[in-house]
Amino acid sequence: MAEQDAQDRNLPASPKKIEKSRVEGQLPRSRDLPHFAMMVAGGAVLAVGGPGIADSLQLMLKEALQFDAQMLAQSGFMTQRLGDLTLRFLAVTAPIFGLLVAVGVASNIASGGWNWTMSPLAPKFSHLNPLTGIARLFSGQGLGQALKAVALALVLGITGAMVLKDRLATYVGIMSVPLPAALAFAGQQLMGGLALLGIALAAFAVIDLPLQRTLYLRRLRMSHEEVKQEHKQVEGNAEIKGRMRARMREMTKRRMLAAVPTADLVVMNPTHYAVALKYEEGGMAAPKVIAKGADLLAMRIKELATEAKVPVLQSPVLARALFAHAEVDREIPAALFAAVAQVLAYVYQLKAAMKAHTARPTMPNPPVPPELDPHNTPGYEFADSTKAEGTDR
Repeated sequence: MAEQDAQDRNLPASPKKIEKSRVEGQLPRSRDLPHFAMMVAGGAVLAVGGPGIADSLQLMLKEALQFDAQMLAQSGFMTQRLGDLTLRFLAVTAPIFGLLVAVGVASNIASGGWNWTMSPLAPKFSHLNPLTGIARLFSGQGLGQALKAVALALVLGITGAMVLKDRLATYVGIMSVPLPAALAFAGQQLMGGLALLGIALAAFAVIDLPLQRTLYLRRLRMSHEEVKQEHKQVEGNAEIKGRMRARMREMTKRRMLAAVPTADLVVMNPTHYAVALKYEEGGMAAPKVIAKGADLLAMRIKELATEAKVPVLQSPVLARALFAHAEVDREIPAALFAAVAQVLAYVYQLKAAMKAHTARPTMPNPPVPPELDPHNTPGYEFADSTKAEGTDR
């Protein structure tokens, strides 16, 4: 079952899952890089400050062994002397340990980045189950880490043994020279051995750093089902979003139909599309579309306009252009100002003629730019998924 699940997880981890793993304290950390960095830092400290550190420790030892019977007779002398020596020892060694800690933290940040979370400190009772622990131990990752640790131990052990074997006679000969010279010589030999161990650790760190990154991303791989579930969580359920969009369209439709009786003019072409326009002189910079629709909605707009005695003008080209390029509750495009101005002027003249019982004005032919007519744009699709079919639209 677990093998089948691993086979299903063949998609790369999403940014959200990677971020979630960081919150949980999971990062691609390399243990070999901090080991190498701390060894290099320790070697640098010994190479630069080794003589000064040795002199300070030698002076401390010399002063610690200087006492007489009068000093010993004082109450609390040994306790005071021990406290003083401890503080002096800490003054010498604390900067070194502080440097090593800083190098260890910096190398860990370099391998996986900075991450502050308290999640790993939370108790996980599943880790107390011995069966789970045995399963983790014999998993592919657990065996790989164990083999890597064994290989590193063998390489370092063999390297150390070879160095010790080649320099064993030299180490024995140190006992025949004065202490200062012996310490200096031992420090030189120690630096040579640390250099060889550092080379071995560097090789492991170079391999382990990208390896841990690869294993980390492999553990976070996702299945198709997980990707779909995450997409639903981020984007929302498609069915719910579809119902919301349908409800919004219905609300917009009702609002448009309620605004039709307030229109000054409805332009049609003559049955497929209807656009209701409104213009308030002094209150609007240009006529505004308050409703538009296609097919059945266009017929409904026409019916409401007729009931409210709103003029309905048959102008196919202008209706198509307005339907395609104008938005509801927005002013008409500037390229259609002249055409709409002509039809509005015609409507005003028509209302005046009907009121005065005079001859009706001549029906205008609005000048619509050819590029705004969707029939002149191959492959154009009308809004509301209504395609321009035929030449009567």
